[in-house]
Amino acid sequence: MSLRDLNAKIEAGFLKFIKNSKILNGNELYIEINQDNIPELGVYLNIDLGCSLVSLFATDEREFNHYRLYYSFAERQSGSLIILTSVVDQNSSTFMSISTTVHAAARYEQEIHDLFGLIPIGHPNLKRLVLHGNWPEDNFPLRKDFPLSHKPQTVDCISEFTKIKGEGVFEIPVGPVHAGIIEPGHFRFSVAGEPIFNLEAQLYFVHKGIEKLCEGNNPEKCYYISERISGDETIANSLAYCQAIEKIAGINIPEKAEYIRVLFAELERMTSHFGDLAGICIDVAYGFAGSQFNMLRAWSYGMATQLCGMRFLRSVNRLGGVRKDFISGKEKSLLEQLNKIQKELEDTVDIIINSSMFNDRIENTGILDTKIAFDLNAVGPAARASGIANDMRKQFPYAAYPKLKFKVPVYTDGDVNSRMKVKIKEVFESINLMRQVIENMPAGKDFERLGPLHPHKEAFGITESPRGENVHWVMTDNNGNIFRYKIRTPSFCNWPALCYAVAGNIVPDFPLINKSFNLSYAGNDL
Repeated sequence: MSLRDLNAKIEAGFLKFIKNSKILNGNELYIEINQDNIPELGVYLNIDLGCSLVSLFATDEREFNHYRLYYSFAERQSGSLIILTSVVDQNSSTFMSISTTVHAAARYEQEIHDLFGLIPIGHPNLKRLVLHGNWPEDNFPLRKDFPLSHKPQTVDCISEFTKIKGEGVFEIPVGPVHAGIIEPGHFRFSVAGEPIFNLEAQLYFVHKGIEKLCEGNNPEKCYYISERISGDETIANSLAYCQAIEKIAGINIPEKAEYIRVLFAELERMTSHFGDLAGICIDVAYGFAGSQFNMLRAWSYGMATQLCGMRFLRSVNRLGGVRKDFISGKEKSLLEQLNKIQKELEDTVDIIINSSMFNDRIENTGILDTKIAFDLNAVGPAARASGIANDMRKQFPYAAYPKLKFKVPVYTDGDVNSRMKVKIKEVFESINLMRQVIENMPAGKDFERLGPLHPHKEAFGITESPRGENVHWVMTDNNGNIFRYKIRTPSFCNWPALCYAVAGNIVPDFPLINKSFNLSYAGNDL
């Protein structure tokens, strides 16, 4: 079904609700309706049409006496986004919650409440999400009149967590400071003996105000900020940002740059997955396998260093393409390294799949039910291990992916074993994709120069990061600078999914389940 046909279908059932609609950037349908009608149309899109809620955010448009909300749904079969927009009166500052029926909306609504001070009427648990209890009332950092340099005076508080009472039930608080070098996050386990009844995660201890930092800045400066959202998703985030800006600028990047972007995106995916696989093995004391995957990760870093001189892959992308032809003259060496990695990976996998003790720890551990995964819009390997075959490289194809052949591995058990198998197969597919890029690299230039951006334009950029779908939205201001930059990384969706997957397991299995999701604190605590 084309986007115009989809628009006609929605109008046929909801015409009396719709103020206006428009198609932008080829696959983005914006439909403006009254706030009171959002729940009905939102449920229709999510439940009846099966469209995932992939982002929900607000903008401060009080120069026009209102705020505006954007409910962004993905119609994956046609590769289209349906964005419901509605205004919120600046005096009432209230809007209708849809989280009791569109469950993925719950955390977005909490985020909007914290950052804009808008109140979702009917939200089942309006606990603070981004701003902890020590943040003073009536300080909303994403309002335009909140100065970037302002440091509000903190207040005394006690964090509130869900209380589960009963004989033999007690709580185990973990964090926010952890052993090792991971970032801070607090986990509150409710247990009876060792089985976990409930896990509540409190994050945002390192909230950086990235979206606020970008307001009013020029697109080039914000590119460098996008690269630094999360160190191990540099390419995925900067590429999503570039896509949005390139759509606003109305340019098509050179084919050569599209191919180079794919190679670096897959190198980032392969490196990330090797780290995850090593972590899973180490958490069950399988030292040999952990060492093998860490060795493979080091080889991947060696490829990154050879290509661009940096394992974090920064300054590879640029607005309009890539910085330079990173691959020319290195083809033979890269193919040899990929062959070496594939051979070692095949040998390692043959060994670990025959380890009964290892398989006993990872099978039926940390199961994420398919229905819960869909309701929460779980993404990436976590979703694909639960039977949800979503991959933005296929459904919202970008760069050179439409010209390349690859498979999307899917399993249905939803456990640690399935998440591990998805990542192993994805590594093989990444090697396959990188080979195709090297062997089919087109000639030509590697970037297209951008002119000044038009004011009051908006666009989405979407990528499939190692952790899953990555959705960025940009709107320009009167001067063609950034008015609003909304970032939604995969970890935002998958943290609640992790909490569900942990329930029913024993406490010693939490590190293993956590590592199988490999969620980012930096990518969540924007």
